[in-house]
This record gives sequence, structure tokens and C-alpha cells, in this order.
Amino acid sequence: MEHFIWNTDPDIFTFGSLQLRWYGVLFVGSFFVGLMIMKWIYKREAKNPLVLDNLLLYALVGAVIGARLAHCFFYEPDFYLSHPLEILKVWEGGLASHGGLAGVLVSFYFFSKRYNTSYIWLLSRVAIPGALTAMFVRIGNFFNSEILGLPSEAPWAVIFARVDMIPRHPVQLYEAISYLIIFLILLSIYKRVSPFFATKILPGIFLVLLFTARFFLEYTKTRQEDYIIDLPFTAGQMLSIPYIIAGAVWIAWALRSSRKKSA
Repeated sequence: MEHFIWNTDPDIFTFGSLQLRWYGVLFVGSFFVGLMIMKWIYKREAKNPLVLDNLLLYALVGAVIGARLAHCFFYEPDFYLSHPLEILKVWEGGLASHGGLAGVLVSFYFFSKRYNTSYIWLLSRVAIPGALTAMFVRIGNFFNSEILGLPSEAPWAVIFARVDMIPRHPVQLYEAISYLIIFLILLSIYKRVSPFFATKILPGIFLVLLFTARFFLEYTKTRQEDYIIDLPFTAGQMLSIPYIIAGAVWIAWALRSSRKKSA
């Protein structure tokens, strides 16, 4: 059976030591798409959208710092602890989505304090474009021929010619499609329920859906960590579990508090 061969150059162009990569364009572009969605939300709820340019900066800084540190210390700790200055070389790649989310959560806390915004309200609204950002990142991983799937003879398997000639699960696209569906679910819920209930429920739904998808799709991935753990789970799965638990607790709290309010 012939499989689709992916051999696209991850660089859009190279000028000397300067490189513009598809991953970088998609990563940064996802935040601008998120910014447009947040402007729509702010206008829909009669809030001042002028602060959103600063929110974009907070999100980018938090995501990059959190994602970089998580990758260095959860996936390649031996190397980066031996070469700490390499941690600063973000442009060489190596970002972990779990850490990126943690970094964004911290940066949004400081944003909410600086601009006198409800932290929970902000998280609930940012969850909507957040799922879309995750989708763009995984498409970027596909362009980079990284985060590879396990070998597969499925008709939709992809050969990443820049790595080897083995047909593999295109797990990057599995995740991207999953995150697009989660975005549509969150957007639909936001438009159908009251703003009060959306504030309470959306962060929990985001955490449960996104990291449950991530947990199960890890079974189609090659292991990314450079060390052996004596557990049946990958590092990605273990990092997903706390988020899933936190999301489930959040949903339970949201449903209970909403019932109390309506009683």
C-alpha cells in the first residue's frame, strides 16, 4: 500500500542565519486569531477591548516561558541540567504544551490583577481560542515532522521523509482535529448558556476535553522523553492527569454552585 509522503521544508525561507519557519508563523499567528476572537467576546459582553493587545503580550510570554521550561525539565532534564544556557535557545525548538498552559495561567493571573479583571471570567473566555491555539501548534509540529506517531499500516498513515521512510500515525493531525472539535464545542456552549454559567463551566470543560484527548492520543505517539520511566504512562500522559482531575473538580463545582443559585 502506498502512503502519503510528507517532505515539506519546515522553513518558509532562510536568509543567512535568519530563518522563518512554518511552526513560528502558526504559533504566533494562533495568538492573533485568538485576539480577534477575544475582541468579538469583549464587544459581545460590552467590555473594553483596548486592553487586549496587552493580553496578547502576556499570553505569548507566559506560553513561551512555561512551554520551554516544561520541555527542558520534563522531557530532556539530563541534557538541560548539564547545559543550562541551552534553555535560553527557544528558537532551536522544544516547547511542551502542558507547561505552555501553566505559563499562560500564571501570566493571566498577573494580567487580571493589573487590569482589574475577574480571573475566572478571563480564563473562561480565553479557553475558547485556547483550543484553537493548540490546533495551530500541532499543525506546526506536522510541518516540522516532529512528535511522531507510532508505525502504522493504516491507509491514512504518513511517511515523514525527513525522519525515515516508515509510515506512521499522523498524530499531530489527530490532535489538531480534536482541538478544532473542542473549540467548536466550547464556542457552542458559550453562545447557548448564560454568561454567568459560561464563566463557571468553560474552564473545566476545556481542561477535561483537551487533556483527555491528549491522554488517549499519546498511545499512538512515539515516546518523547529521553529517560525511562517504570510506569505504563508517558510523560505527556502523566502531565495530563492533573489537568483532567482539576477540570473534573471544576465542572463539579460549577454545577453545584449553579444549582445552589437557582434553588
